[in-house]
Amino acid sequence: MENIYVQKKSTPKLSGMIKSFWLIDSKEDVSIHREKIIPDGYPELIFHYGDAYKTNIDGRWKLQGKNLIAGQIKNHFFLENRGISKMFGIKFQPWTLTELFDIEMYHLTNTVIEVPLELLEILDPIREIGSRALSFDEKIKKVENWFVEYIGRLNPKYPKGQQAVELIIKNNGKLDLKNIQDTVGISERSLERYFRKYIGVSPKYYSRIIRFSHIFKLVQDDAINWADIVFLTGFYDQSHFIKNFQEFTGEDPTKYSFFEDNLANFFLKK
Repeated sequence: MENIYVQKKSTPKLSGMIKSFWLIDSKEDVSIHREKIIPDGYPELIFHYGDAYKTNIDGRWKLQGKNLIAGQIKNHFFLENRGISKMFGIKFQPWTLTELFDIEMYHLTNTVIEVPLELLEILDPIREIGSRALSFDEKIKKVENWFVEYIGRLNPKYPKGQQAVELIIKNNGKLDLKNIQDTVGISERSLERYFRKYIGVSPKYYSRIIRFSHIFKLVQDDAINWADIVFLTGFYDQSHFIKNFQEFTGEDPTKYSFFEDNLANFFLKK
């Protein structure tokens, strides 16, 4: 039986911290297969309540744990299921893990790690909800209630660095960084420092990831051809476009299976 992929945006009152919730489920044992994961610009919290996965990020296959944090991924990597897939995940806004849990994101760049024990103690109610026999909507409602209460005990800020990230996302990674600095009133050094701590990659690299991810939304419009996509994503020419796509996916864009049901497309398609 094939995996079921479900994703839903967070409620507006939490959209400043959480982008979406997702669930993957296979009701029966499935054959072992490998999937490619490609960058999308958003960190995640992932709870496995089925069989664990193996992952290959640095050239070596490793068995994953059951409770995971994924930081910013700069290049594609591979996952391999080990049987029944059951996962509940939260895709955060780029700054959330630092804002809520004081995680310095540069430590998590290109990594998917076990949730540290001290953080798992805080997040255990979410882990418990995610693994229960509830509908997807019921899980989301309970988890959102937990976050509303948790955030209510904090005093979330709205720093200029976050405003810069929002501008990058809003403009699909095409806005010049000097323009962004002038718009939000932040120095280049302060912006770099913010991105190192809160995002995990440089402003320039993050812009590249967001510009790349926009390709997947444009491809779904049948009226747009490759020349249009190259122009709309702000590349100088087709060769630069292809090189950028290959760096993130390891494939030529004309040969990539944009409409295949897999994890990469599940997260990147609109």
